[in-house]
Amino acid sequence: MAPRTSVRPQMSVDEFEELARHAPEMVRLEFMNGKVQVKPVPDGSHGEIVMWLLEQCMHQRPDLRLYPERGLKVDSYRKGRARPDGSLAPRENFVGQGEWAEPTEVLMAVEVTSHDTDTDTDTDTNRRDRIDKRDGYAAADISVYLLVDRDAPSLTVHAEPEKGEYRSVTTRPFGAVVELPDPVGITLETEKLKDYAE
Repeated sequence: MAPRTSVRPQMSVDEFEELARHAPEMVRLEFMNGKVQVKPVPDGSHGEIVMWLLEQCMHQRPDLRLYPERGLKVDSYRKGRARPDGSLAPRENFVGQGEWAEPTEVLMAVEVTSHDTDTDTDTDTNRRDRIDKRDGYAAADISVYLLVDRDAPSLTVHAEPEKGEYRSVTTRPFGAVVELPDPVGITLETEKLKDYAE
């Protein structure tokens, strides 16, 4: 992985959190690599993938919950703020935490790529899901980052975070059996995801 370049943040984390608090309800803001990013509103297939994954997690690991859109403090280098499509953590993990929670007990972060029609937005989506968030979750020492890539269509499992990078990366096509390593310990039979790859 290429070293991070030193980029001056657009604003402080406190300024971002104030901005996010006053954003309209339909606008979901994140702060990654020193930049404010607008997370696209998910379409129906995106939502079905998240629900499918939530059901798989609850069935195989009833001691855990996949929390959708939970604000996390990530990326110690830039003091980032992310809203993963799913954060797998012990039940009641976020009780008493504010809008932006510490990721200490989060075992897995999940992102499902969005389909964008604008070429510039495609580049933004590519960088956000495949680079910025991957790096942020690794820096926050989240054990597993699962990227459900509807464009490929595939699942990429990032594991073994060390010094801000994932040392293990495995990609499998929709339809394959995908093993989510410990501490997650879930097996996904992904044939159903073919229905949602549009």
